[in-house]
Amino acid sequence: MSKQLVIITAVFIGLVGSGIALALDGSGTQQDPWRIQSLEDFNDFAADANYWAGFTRLETDVNLAGIVYDRAVIAPDTSSNNGFQGTKFPGVFDGNSHIIFSLEINDSGAGNDYIGLFGYVGIDGQVLNLAVEDVNIKGDDYVGGLIGWSDLGTASNCYSTGSISGFNYVGRLVGYNHGSVTNCYSSGLVSGTGDYIGGLIGWNEFGIVYSCYSRGLVSGTGNYIGGLIGKNYSGKVNKCYSTGMVSGTAAVGGLMGQNYSYLGIVNKCYSTSSTSGYYKVGGLVGTNDNSSISNCYSTGSVSGTGEKIGGLIGANYGPVNNCFWDIQTSGQTIGEGYGSSGGVTGKMSAKMQMRSTFIYAGWDFINVWDIGENQTYPYLRKYSPANLNKDHKVDFLDIKILCEQWLQE
Repeated sequence: MSKQLVIITAVFIGLVGSGIALALDGSGTQQDPWRIQSLEDFNDFAADANYWAGFTRLETDVNLAGIVYDRAVIAPDTSSNNGFQGTKFPGVFDGNSHIIFSLEINDSGAGNDYIGLFGYVGIDGQVLNLAVEDVNIKGDDYVGGLIGWSDLGTASNCYSTGSISGFNYVGRLVGYNHGSVTNCYSSGLVSGTGDYIGGLIGWNEFGIVYSCYSRGLVSGTGNYIGGLIGKNYSGKVNKCYSTGMVSGTAAVGGLMGQNYSYLGIVNKCYSTSSTSGYYKVGGLVGTNDNSSISNCYSTGSVSGTGEKIGGLIGANYGPVNNCFWDIQTSGQTIGEGYGSSGGVTGKMSAKMQMRSTFIYAGWDFINVWDIGENQTYPYLRKYSPANLNKDHKVDFLDIKILCEQWLQE
C-alpha cells in the first residue's frame, strides 16, 4: 500500500453554528458521547473541532497504517510562527481500552511543533484509556507519542510504543506536561538533538506524574536527558520507575535528567537504566537542584567522561532521604558525584535484594513495596511480576483497578 501525505489545514467549518448536523453518532454529552466506530468516523472527528469540546468515546481499534501526517492529528498547530496557533483540545476523549495503530507523523523538515496524536490538550482536556502502538513520529519541539503539549490537561490509563524523535521537549508519551499523567507507560525509542528528552515526558512543569513507567532507549545529544522525564520543574513524581538505556551530554539520569526548584519532589521511585554522559550523570537523577528525593534507588551502570558522576545522583544541591544505589552494578563507589546529603547509601547487590536493608530506612513493604527476598530488588507492588504480561504491559483493567486502590492510600 502506498503512503498518503495528509495535510491538516487550519480551516474548520462551523458546522454546529450553521445548523448542519454532525456525522458521528451521539450528542457529545457524558451520557451520550460522540462515538467513533470506524476509521472514517475517526477522520471526521480529527478534522472537525466542533466535536472536541464534548465527550467522545472510541468504539473500535483504529489502524492508520499507510497514512503519513505532517502535523498532529487532533488539535494541531496550524502555523510555523512561535506559539500554538491552532484550536486546543478542551474535551474528554475516552479510548475505551482501544488501540490506535501505526500513527506516523513526519514534518519533512518544516519545523512543526506540538506534534503527537493530540497536538495541544488545553485546560480540563482529558485523554483516557487509550493506547497508541507502533508510532513513528518526527517533529521539532513539543513532540510526544500521545500529546505534544498538555496545559493543565490529563492523560490517564494510556500508553505509547514506538519511535519518537525531535529537537527539544521530546517524550515517548508527552512532550511538555503542565498537567497530570497517571497510570501510563511507554516503550521503544526516543531521541532528540536538543534538550529535555525523556522516556515518558520531555519536560514536566508543575505537573503530577503518578504510577507510571518507561522502558527502552532514550538518547539525546544535548542536556536534561532522563529515562522517565528529561526535566522535572517543580513537579511531583511518585511511584514511578524506568528501565533501559539513557545517554546524553549533561544532566543525564536513569529516571530523570534534572529535578529542579524547591517544589520538585521525587518519591518512591527507582531506575534500573544504564546511564552515560559527560557531566552530571547519575543512576537515578543527573542533577538535583533545590528539590527533594526520598525512598528511591538505582541499580543501573553509570558512566561519564567528565565531572560529577554518581551512583544515584550526578550533582546534588537538595535534600535526599532514605535512598540507595547498588555499588556493584553501577560501577560507582560514591552515590553523589557532587554534594553530600547524608541520605544516600551504597550497598552491594546481595544487600540490595534484602528486605531488611530498606525496612531499616522506613520503607513501606505493606502498601507500596515488595521484594523477592535474595532474588530481586524492591519493586512497586502495582508492578509486581504477577501484574505484568510477557510484553511488560499492564492490562487496561489492571491499571484501572490498581489506580483506584492507590488513590485511596
